[in-house]
Amino acid sequence: MKVVEPQRFREVMSHFATGVTVVTASTADGPVGMTANAVCSLSLDPLLALVCFDNGSRTLRVVREERRFGINVLASGQQDLARLFASKTPEAEKFAGVQHTVHEGIPVIEGTIAWVGCELEQLIPGGDHTIGIGAVIAAEKATERDPLVWYRGEYR
Repeated sequence: MKVVEPQRFREVMSHFATGVTVVTASTADGPVGMTANAVCSLSLDPLLALVCFDNGSRTLRVVREERRFGINVLASGQQDLARLFASKTPEAEKFAGVQHTVHEGIPVIEGTIAWVGCELEQLIPGGDHTIGIGAVIAAEKATERDPLVWYRGEYR
């Protein structure tokens, strides 16, 4: 069997366009968040959503402890938010200039096109990532705008 190099796999998968989200959670110390594009609706009965977390992610650690997370769907033009939450910037600095509210303990970023609130159901190991499955406890569509898309290594 031929082994595919990780970089080659990454390059091939970059041809699959995805939406861009910021996954958020909250602690007593404040909100945390990360940019994620490995996100999807998993089930309508029961309502479940899926997020893939980097194993080293602070957001994963908080979700594991607090058992809740939010999926904020970014709009076209929100590349700066995507870059900010993909960076190693300290969490307090990430949220310093970002307007958000808190719904049932879940940070909701203002100006996104939609958001989903979840209660953690299950975490499944998946190589260098952890697959999080959440029961949907809230879902809102905020505005009618085009989504931010990640395709071939850039935002569109």
